[in-house]
Amino acid sequence: MAKISSIKARQVFDSRGVPTVEADVLLEDGVMGRFITPSGASVGKKEALELRDNVASSFMGKGVERAISNVREDIANALVGKSFADQAELDQTLIDLDGTSNKSRLGANAILAVSGAFFHALAAKAKKPLYLMSEQSSYLLPLPLVNVINGGAHANNGLEVQEFMIVPSGASSFSEAMQMVAETFYALKAALFAKGLSTAVGDEGGFAPKLRSNEEALDLLMAALIKAGLTPNLHIKLALDVAANELYDEAQDRYRMNGQHIDRDALLQWYQKIHQNYPLCSIEDPFYEEDWQGFSMMMKSLGSKMQIVGDDLFVTNERYIQEGIEHHLANAVLIKMNQIGTISETINAVNLTKSANLRAIISHRSGDSEDTTIADLAVLTNAGQIKTGSLSRSERTAKYNRLLRIEEELGMRAKFKPWCR
Repeated sequence: MAKISSIKARQVFDSRGVPTVEADVLLEDGVMGRFITPSGASVGKKEALELRDNVASSFMGKGVERAISNVREDIANALVGKSFADQAELDQTLIDLDGTSNKSRLGANAILAVSGAFFHALAAKAKKPLYLMSEQSSYLLPLPLVNVINGGAHANNGLEVQEFMIVPSGASSFSEAMQMVAETFYALKAALFAKGLSTAVGDEGGFAPKLRSNEEALDLLMAALIKAGLTPNLHIKLALDVAANELYDEAQDRYRMNGQHIDRDALLQWYQKIHQNYPLCSIEDPFYEEDWQGFSMMMKSLGSKMQIVGDDLFVTNERYIQEGIEHHLANAVLIKMNQIGTISETINAVNLTKSANLRAIISHRSGDSEDTTIADLAVLTNAGQIKTGSLSRSERTAKYNRLLRIEEELGMRAKFKPWCR
């Protein structure tokens, strides 16, 4: 049992300078856990609600004092002085206290801050790192999907596709994977500089040059791989996050791609074409979150050849993941803690995903922080994949550095088995 003696909350800043919630949970035996809630830019309609003040005079409406007040008052009053057997019991108490289907009364950002802080406090009480809170004979280090060119809602550069990623599928260890990523990142920067293109970065640390088309971005990546001495498809594959919610015009039932408005059939044909022309192993959110027909077509056409990832489609919610399983809408699920709002529900979403033989990808958000919980979570759950941004901006590299330390600590117990070799 873990008895809570105090809960604190404060407003801190995420990587975009936007306020977010940090919570401290102190247990009776003196150990403490701390967690910072991340925030997204491209947000699914079904996500748990992020409570903002919406007062123009406070951080242009983006303040989180209401959420912090809910932690200090409602949540603290319900939890302080109480004992909890485990994470699940604490999280269920928070869910019941909120009493809504999307955590809109207290705010998912308030609830997750406390849930995450308790998660860390339990590990501190057990005198273990987070990733060892489930005893296993070996642990799977995640394959990183690394965002090196930003577009969409993460950059103001005219590219529709939100993330162009490199996937070091030919690596034999996490550390080797990160070396491949780093060398490609350096080569890409040099190639952009040589072409007179911007090497400034977007929200997630990837470069954000103004390019003529999404294919030009893919061509740049291919050239960078070769310049880095790596063989496309053998050492490195490519992946996209299309974030099609941002590209869909519901009134016209059309998608915007390469400056044109096209229907789902034409968009599918574009995916088929780029899959033929580039070593793509994964496409995330290829269609609007309610376009089940598009996802179904994608699975039938390309699902046996590559990873079709649902993010806004599933929002880390077991209900929607189960629908996706039953209707064969995707073969992989993106996992984001703040989409659902508690640690237990996040882990349950991973477990459901894996039990149905779908792949899980633990993910950051565009508004992230120095908090490295998702690195431990990826190892704890043996998810097998992680998205945590590019190889710049310390809120992104902090997660990679944490995983490098975990790999070293685990020694022979660390396994690395890319699914897409």
